[in-house]
Amino acid sequence: MLSVRSKKIRFSSFWVVLLALFSLNKAEAQTAWYIDGYHGGTYGGYPEFYTRFLVDMLNENPGWRINLEIEPETWDKVQKNDPEAYAQFKALAADQSAGGRIEFINPAYAQSYLYNISGESIIRQFSYGMRKIREHFPGASFITYSSEEPCFTSALPQILTSFGFKFASLKNPNTCFGGYAAAHGGELVNWIGPDGTGITTAPRYAIEKLSTKSTWQTIGWENSPKYINAAYAAGIKHPIGMTIQDAGWKGGPFMGTGLRFGIKTIYTTWRNYFENVSAGDSASAWKPTQEDMLVNLVWGSQVTQKIAQEVRVAENKIITAEKMASLAKVYGDQPYPTVALDSAWRTLLLSQHHDCWIVPYNGKPGATWADKVLDWTNYTDNKCDSIIKSSSINQSGLNNEGGTYVRVYNTVAAKRNELVSVVIPSELANKPINVVDSKGEIIASQTFDDTTDASKKIIFNASAPSIGYNTYHLQAGASAMFKGATVKKLADGKYKIETDLYAILIDPAKGGVIKSLIAKKLNNKEFVDKGNPRGFNELRGNFYKDGGFKSSEDHPAQVQVLANGPLQIEISIKGTIDNYPFTQYLTVGQSQQRIDLKVHIDWKGNPGIGEETLPGTYKWQNPKKAFYDDRYKLLALFPLNLKGQKVYKNAPFDVTESRLSNTFYNSWDSIKNNVILNWVDVTDQQDKYGLALFTDHTTSYAHGTDFPLGLDVQYSGMGLWGRDYKIDGPTTINYSILPHEGKWDKSHIWTAGTDCAEPLITAVSSAKSTQKNASGSFITIDKPGFEISSMTCDKDTLLIRIFNAEGDALPRKITFNGKITRVRLVELNGMLKGDLRMVETGGQNTVINLAMPRYGIRTLKLTGVQVSKY
Repeated sequence: MLSVRSKKIRFSSFWVVLLALFSLNKAEAQTAWYIDGYHGGTYGGYPEFYTRFLVDMLNENPGWRINLEIEPETWDKVQKNDPEAYAQFKALAADQSAGGRIEFINPAYAQSYLYNISGESIIRQFSYGMRKIREHFPGASFITYSSEEPCFTSALPQILTSFGFKFASLKNPNTCFGGYAAAHGGELVNWIGPDGTGITTAPRYAIEKLSTKSTWQTIGWENSPKYINAAYAAGIKHPIGMTIQDAGWKGGPFMGTGLRFGIKTIYTTWRNYFENVSAGDSASAWKPTQEDMLVNLVWGSQVTQKIAQEVRVAENKIITAEKMASLAKVYGDQPYPTVALDSAWRTLLLSQHHDCWIVPYNGKPGATWADKVLDWTNYTDNKCDSIIKSSSINQSGLNNEGGTYVRVYNTVAAKRNELVSVVIPSELANKPINVVDSKGEIIASQTFDDTTDASKKIIFNASAPSIGYNTYHLQAGASAMFKGATVKKLADGKYKIETDLYAILIDPAKGGVIKSLIAKKLNNKEFVDKGNPRGFNELRGNFYKDGGFKSSEDHPAQVQVLANGPLQIEISIKGTIDNYPFTQYLTVGQSQQRIDLKVHIDWKGNPGIGEETLPGTYKWQNPKKAFYDDRYKLLALFPLNLKGQKVYKNAPFDVTESRLSNTFYNSWDSIKNNVILNWVDVTDQQDKYGLALFTDHTTSYAHGTDFPLGLDVQYSGMGLWGRDYKIDGPTTINYSILPHEGKWDKSHIWTAGTDCAEPLITAVSSAKSTQKNASGSFITIDKPGFEISSMTCDKDTLLIRIFNAEGDALPRKITFNGKITRVRLVELNGMLKGDLRMVETGGQNTVINLAMPRYGIRTLKLTGVQVSKY
């Protein structure tokens, strides 16, 4: 990963060797196995002509075996720049059996951490990476998953097995800067994923302790007597150590050749180890949760925050673009933009490279990892915007040059009633306007001035069917009067917001915090803990250069009403925290469960925020790191009126009930998983009431038995490798809250998160022909819980991936609006699992039944799709 890391490891290795020479006792006659190999690539480091070095070392050391975690694009460059070495290496890699000398252990396109991206992104990391590797090595097999970094997430067993993997490793003993998996078990475990799928795995042994000499290693990084003796004493018959070297290191076999420390070390591929060395050894079942992935980054730092936001936007857009392009092909016979989507996925996958997240400042000015992420995600965004636009216009007379017909698209597998807005067409400018639905009925609407683009818009509550569309008409005429959401200033200076669902009280005197949040239809439940000293939506953090903890409550704020119903209320709250101006925005809609929030902070200079670390005191070997402890960071706080609080949080294709009494730690050897991917949900002890917090980027959250729910807003200070993770501009983040009744699955929190990720899409038309087929739904599912994770086209087939996010294991009836020749289940690697029985109903619909366990994913392959056109 890092050249500076290699220097440290070599230095550490020298001292470990010296110490080990004095401990040659029990291990003298013992045998151990070792995973050696290389990690890196075109972006993560792979020197020119390095393939020649690998070929020469393999030829000089016939007993050496290597495990490769090389970025797949690297081989394009090698083939071009060093064709002779490329051909020789290709010949050496031809034997992909257990007896071969080279194994491809992580084919992910950009070696992502995985836990910090979407489940669908994980699938594409593997699918695009495997495809690229097989362009160069047609016979490449992918049997074992292993990584040098903590590239682990709880849902991997299901994903890996569907791609054809048989084995996995949860070891990363020589690169633990970003974390490690929990230690558990002996030689092997059957790693059980959240859906129940198991995969034979080499864990970080229970005896594989963290190093006391470094903050990036376990004792398993080399086969030292201490490690091997402990393994044998624990009943581990075939102990194995591991270091996947950085591409560029020139030492050859990492453990040398012959005896080392008096131990006979045998180099092996992972496949050989599982199939021949440890074959038949017992493997106890282990079902780790996401909290057993003990990972961390410099959460809250501005650079990490921006990267996470940029990646999230691109992730959401590309899934939407694929679905829209698929609908355009199904309904409008538009060519599916395979090449454009492939190129968009490529740059998104590169932006998910682990080095982007852990060493964002590395690189020359203008070409740092952070700079690359911005370029890569911008490319993806632009491609997706173009695809979404072309998929929603130029069909049946649709265009984006004005008009009074509005088509609303829904890419989520559930009927939605949500607010949408469009620019008022020129022919209706300065006129009273009504919105008419496809039945000719006037529905509620509201006009407003959009300050973001200085346009006049109309907002209305659109009803859109599952994976489908609906059409509305804007008409001139006397505006209908509607009762709905209101906001008013009270005599005591507070502002009261009311919708049919909520009564919200804002207190400008206390920096604009929410003093009360009552959910009217949840028995008038008050969600604000009024006895807590912290404010609801308060900003608070330790400004260690400026005297300690500061709060937005310290100074009064100004409230401005930006939109005043009847459909939507939006207010801005302008305040200061330690003399730094901020603006918070609160948006709430009539009949809308989600309350949207946004904060923008105009920083002056580079304040220090978090736990203080004095300059020059950062030591690699010191396990205490200032950026770990969220209690000191600037947090948005939400003290909740919920007794005996429980916490649930989502992860890729998974939801975990937290076992943590609190999320706080300040040392590398006591990491807790405090990651919020999309949302975290806090309920009372009985799961009667809860409140979900959604974010626009992967970051950390705070919570404890005596500490309110908090969202990490800002950290500024010492980060990894002593780097100053500074503030160099304003901070803007979006987040939402959703009060609810019942546990997260009963209240459909996952679906609400999907709605956030895939908002309704509008397209404007000037043609009456849009009314001929005013509404359509391509896919409907009879009960909630199933999500359409992706929908893509491959030539004449339609691939639909379904994720059971909230449902039980009972079959769901899935109806396709059209005739279909064949529906088959396929694995992620394309292998056929079998046909599904189809039933045609009414001559126009095709029905199947599909069952899978909670958190299961299934991919349907549809051929011969015929539907009624737009």
